[in-house]
Amino acid sequence: MRMRRLPDPAPPARHEIPASYISRLATLHGLDINDLWVQVTEREESGGLRRVVIPERLAALTGRSLHDLAGALPELRDPPPDWAMFRHQPQTGCQLCDAKHPGGKVTRLLPHHRYVCTRHRRWIGPPDIDRPAADLGEIPAVVHAQQQHLRILRQHGWAATYDAVLTAFTFCGHIWSGVSPPQDPGHVWHTWDARARVLVPPGEEWSTFSTSKLFAAVYPEAVRLAAMIASPFWRHLASGTPGERRQFDREISRRVSYSYDNTPEYGDAIAHWAHADSWRPPAQPRANYSPSRTKGALSPIHGGSIRRHENSALWFGRTRKAGSTLLHHSHVKPVLLRPWRPDYEQIKGAIWHSTRTDADLQSETARERAAQGSPTSLPLPPQRSSPPAVSDGARPSAR
Repeated sequence: MRMRRLPDPAPPARHEIPASYISRLATLHGLDINDLWVQVTEREESGGLRRVVIPERLAALTGRSLHDLAGALPELRDPPPDWAMFRHQPQTGCQLCDAKHPGGKVTRLLPHHRYVCTRHRRWIGPPDIDRPAADLGEIPAVVHAQQQHLRILRQHGWAATYDAVLTAFTFCGHIWSGVSPPQDPGHVWHTWDARARVLVPPGEEWSTFSTSKLFAAVYPEAVRLAAMIASPFWRHLASGTPGERRQFDREISRRVSYSYDNTPEYGDAIAHWAHADSWRPPAQPRANYSPSRTKGALSPIHGGSIRRHENSALWFGRTRKAGSTLLHHSHVKPVLLRPWRPDYEQIKGAIWHSTRTDADLQSETARERAAQGSPTSLPLPPQRSSPPAVSDGARPSAR
């Protein structure tokens, strides 16, 4: 089929998905999106309704080389990229970067390590309800954390970094789940609350709230923790002798301004990780992106996601507490639902399990480590055997 070149072939954006690019081209030329989509795609070899983009057809349509198109659109690369390195869900990015790309919203497939547009100092964050990227001009620590995140990536690789950052987010979620503000004014709880007030001003929650912004509030400390979690040295100390554990605990406290002593009343996510997870391989993404689609038009946000977002905004406006909202978000599920953990019908069961340090867990872990030839760590403080109620009252926001 001979393709007719469009008169105004706008360039694709970096990491844009083809459906988004073709949608913008159709809008710029007054064409039907799905008709244009059918022209540049064909059905998968396996059959069915799903279609994949044919790079040569898109090149003929736009007059751009295959090399240039593949450089911007990951789906056109040959060989294809490792999709596990990308988020499985496309998302919007920095609105200032997107402003130079006409024709409508730009939807991108971003790698796991991209949370901030450092050029424009905008928070991109994990996929969430559509909101303009948050301005980080008053919170430079978040921008600096993205640079440190990239250093961890270069040092330890994407898999260890992915697991470490998500694990650190869960640690921060548990720390931020306190019923009341800590009396210590230097506690990291107050730092996160101050950032949240900049990102989601009190009284403006309905128009400014998104769970993604709560991840931004804890991101600098999460990255500091992730540097430890990804490090073989610190992982060894975490599961080592009592003296090594004390060294690990002191470093945790130093990095997050948090008086960590691994003796909480209801268990401890950090102690659980050190005992049960630190010696295991990194968690993997639960789903990978699929480069095929049934139609070119991008689907609108699901009504259920909008309702969950509205409920979360309402509860956050009433309580200004965020820990549970972070822990219930789908972004951290890969480290809460690790393959070796029990299956729970509801996510709150997995969240509770991530704090367990009881005798039964210690025995189970000791047997597994012995079976794998890994030296066992010493017992940790006992905790109550039943899961506590969610402490901060925030409704979960998950997509």
